[in-house]
Amino acid sequence: MGKLTTHVLDTANGCPAAGMAVRLYRLDGAQPVLLKEIALNDDGRADEPLLQGETFRPGRYRLVFAVAAYFRTRGAALAEPAFLDEVPLDFGLSTAGQHYHVPLLASPWSYSTYRGS
Repeated sequence: MGKLTTHVLDTANGCPAAGMAVRLYRLDGAQPVLLKEIALNDDGRADEPLLQGETFRPGRYRLVFAVAAYFRTRGAALAEPAFLDEVPLDFGLSTAGQHYHVPLLASPWSYSTYRGS
């Protein structure tokens, strides 16, 4: 059974991004459809897969990570507007039976991602 998971590491402080807000959208047509809004747990992960079972369908999706809000709660002095506010990641799920893991490594000034396992 396929599933979608995520994990965020705070590279500025060397820790998981506990409490960061994340939204998941399905990109179906002109308007993205909001599927889920979560706050990451103490390990910087969602408590359960974002998609699995009947909710997991091949298609195009977007994860939006609230990077600036997270770093402000950690006491970071960010400019207004912040260099990075929300980080959107658009990606495709092509095979229903696979595990797709979308990690984010983030600081107030940079981010990177990859397809994890």
